[in-house]
Amino acid sequence: MSTWLLGDRLVNRVGFGAMRLPQTGPAFEPGSPPRDRGQAITVLRKAIELGINHIDTAAFYFSSLRSANELINSALSPYPDDLVIATKVGPSRDPSGAWRPPAGPGDLRGQVEENLRQLGRDHLDLVYLRAEGPGDVTDRFAALSELRQAGLIRHLGVSAVGPDQLAQARAVAPVVAVQNSYSLGYRAQQDEFIRLCGEQGVAFVPFFSIAGANRETGGGTDARVRLAWTLARGPHVLVIPGTGDPAHLAENVAAGDVRLSEQELARLDALHRTGGA
Repeated sequence: MSTWLLGDRLVNRVGFGAMRLPQTGPAFEPGSPPRDRGQAITVLRKAIELGINHIDTAAFYFSSLRSANELINSALSPYPDDLVIATKVGPSRDPSGAWRPPAGPGDLRGQVEENLRQLGRDHLDLVYLRAEGPGDVTDRFAALSELRQAGLIRHLGVSAVGPDQLAQARAVAPVVAVQNSYSLGYRAQQDEFIRLCGEQGVAFVPFFSIAGANRETGGGTDARVRLAWTLARGPHVLVIPGTGDPAHLAENVAAGDVRLSEQELARLDALHRTGGA
């Protein structure tokens, strides 16, 4: 797999998203059945065996019985030296799963410390501020910058943002990554923003990058092609597909070795611009 430097941490461009680990159904839905604990731990350990060294998680990734952070801690601690664990703060859920109001600057330290506790770490490799709307992120990002200066955070990123919010954050402290929802045929208006991130040396880490892929036909080919197309958007683009299925995990990792021809890319780009699937 090709690599990218997140600050001072070298990661493979195909990572792993932990959102799907705690449950077998849709995330954040109270009725989603908890995933088998042994299966989740097996998938995490298999991800490391396959060369993944970038895992994306959050304290609000949990089901009625499972927490993504706790699963990561149980499966992988003591952590490999090259493993980068990224998490997000801003949103939070109460124990019932209901969403709380978005966090203000004074709430973020508690969220960072909760991630530290759940993951069993003394610092977090990468923390994204999830903006949760179009407002100014300066005050909240400044609060995270203070925690970075205190040694609780190594690198900072922003999530669910636009170019203006990225500029606001970069005026406060270095930003190593942007994490937004994006995939083939979805949110093509972000293409220019992705190019801007590349010019600024900021990684773009889309989530839901295989949204709409049909794994029931073609042996997962659609998912691999979608991921390969996403990676072709630029050397700074990373992917973090999530799954609780070891076979799908292997397919996702294999996407890092797929090379699309110029003709194939042109055809997919045309579909992307028109919202095709």
